[in-house]
Amino acid sequence: MDNIDLQLTLSEVTIVDLVSWIASGAMIFGGIVPYIPQYRQIKRTENAEGFSTYVCLALLVANTLRILFWFGVHFELPLLAQSIIMNVTMMVMLHLCNRVTQLNEMSTKRRAFLGNATESLSEDLSLEKASREENRELLVFAEGPEIRKRHYGAELQQGKRHLKDASSQTEPETVHRFLDFDHRHFWKWTKFRDYVQFMFVFTLIGGYITYVCLDFPVYVETLGFLAVFVEALLGAPQFWRNYQNKCTVGMSVKMVGFWTSGDTFKTAYFLINKAPMQFWICGLLQVGIDIAILLQVWIYRKNVHPISKPAKPI
Repeated sequence: MDNIDLQLTLSEVTIVDLVSWIASGAMIFGGIVPYIPQYRQIKRTENAEGFSTYVCLALLVANTLRILFWFGVHFELPLLAQSIIMNVTMMVMLHLCNRVTQLNEMSTKRRAFLGNATESLSEDLSLEKASREENRELLVFAEGPEIRKRHYGAELQQGKRHLKDASSQTEPETVHRFLDFDHRHFWKWTKFRDYVQFMFVFTLIGGYITYVCLDFPVYVETLGFLAVFVEALLGAPQFWRNYQNKCTVGMSVKMVGFWTSGDTFKTAYFLINKAPMQFWICGLLQVGIDIAILLQVWIYRKNVHPISKPAKPI
């Protein structure tokens, strides 16, 4: 009888442990799943206008603050691992969006510049053609065949050089850098390295303040609240972009669906594991924003184009 009870106890513990491991694995890696379809869509279409990179900003700030909060309150390690992996994922998303945006801007500028240059060249060639027509009779009688051939050959080469020079030129590129400290271009920097510099500085300053104030419970609790509150608002930039455009084209609906299911699971995980109160309160707020974005998908389902020019992508 005792052996049977022992076997049943071991069986129950094994099942509980297995469920716990699965839940922990889902917490660690489940957060990045919603961004896989969005990443693939941006890479396939070479267009990042439908995705707000402020979502990346919200998650980078939130997860960095959560990592710092762990030094004050040692919550579950799966949540700490999730924050680290999420930061890496957001940097990958930022790199893709920045590359695609820069390529699109360069292509647009080149087409516009070539159009103007070609128009100007056409006008110049028209004037030259009119001048040649006026002097054609003189050339026929005053020059021999070989001289005329060299004359027209030189004009043709000159026209080709004009077009080649125009195609090799572009408008001066306006570069926005993090180290310019221009608030008008915050999170709209030209190079990916500027985003890396910002996160390095933010982490360095946050880490120093946390080290100094780690013995103050008020600071630690406030840090934890800010971490989960900022993450709870990560859907707000996407909600606002959809509202401005009055459409959801370019946004991955699968991503938002994964957001909703993941945030629901995450909130339940917080409640079951008795995580700090800040976690599950902001989890409920996050689920509410996800549902609001899904409602936008239904409300704007007939709009295939933004009613106004969308905000410049990051």
